[in-house]
Amino acid sequence: MICCLKPIQAQNQFAAETYVGVNGGYALSMVNFLPSVRQTFQPGYQGGVVFRHNSQNHMGVQAELNYMQRGWNEESGYVRQLNYIELPFMSHFYFGNKIQFFINIGPKLSYLLNDKVLSPPSTPSQAVQYGELTRPLDYGFCGGFGLQVRFGRQIVLLDSRVNYSISTLFPDRLTDHFRNSNHMNASLSAAWLIRTN
Repeated sequence: MICCLKPIQAQNQFAAETYVGVNGGYALSMVNFLPSVRQTFQPGYQGGVVFRHNSQNHMGVQAELNYMQRGWNEESGYVRQLNYIELPFMSHFYFGNKIQFFINIGPKLSYLLNDKVLSPPSTPSQAVQYGELTRPLDYGFCGGFGLQVRFGRQIVLLDSRVNYSISTLFPDRLTDHFRNSNHMNASLSAAWLIRTN
């Protein structure tokens, strides 16, 4: 009896999987200003490298190092693009066999590389949001879901994600103009991963 159970247990044991790959996609961004600033979504591109380790069946971790274009687009005509390096570190849950549904959620850390005004305001203004950015470090949370397909040792996937920053772009002391100036964005990206172990 024991001898019969051992092969079954061996079949049920999960062999850890490690993947590396690349991703790229498109994002829509805005900033949650308070007092509010009338704006629409600012489009941008993103891309980077992906590391995933599945230590258990249906569960793992995923880290990425991405270049991201963020910003905001005001109804006044002012458009500002902010370019970041971003490091999300997420829990990864997946369900299914060859075609799988997955959920990613976790914290993220970003650093501002540079920013530029793509379009100045239609009329001259000294508004606070047109000033210099003095807070290059950004942190918050990200989460999303998607579909992935396994091809032998490779995975091709489509990932939808939302990001919200806890940190603010501009100072938020009681004497400052803005109480909030948090990044918000939604993205859609594709990725290709290959197993390394």
